[in-house]
Amino acid sequence: MGLSDVVSKELENARAICSEYGEGDPHCRAAWDAVEEVLAARSHQPAKLNSLEQHCADNPDAIECRVYDN
Repeated sequence: MGLSDVVSKELENARAICSEYGEGDPHCRAAWDAVEEVLAARSHQPAKLNSLEQHCADNPDAIECRVYDN
């Protein structure tokens, strides 16, 4: 289960709790806090490398990975 699945689950949970208890209820606020925490965790994950970036990370001396300054 990825973070996107967790976000979806937490969103459903928050909506259900808020519809049951009302939007001003502490349970509702806590549910939305949980959604925000999962969203924050997802935003702090490192970006996935594309195939060239992964190749260069594994082989920094490869010719296609060299960077020249002018």
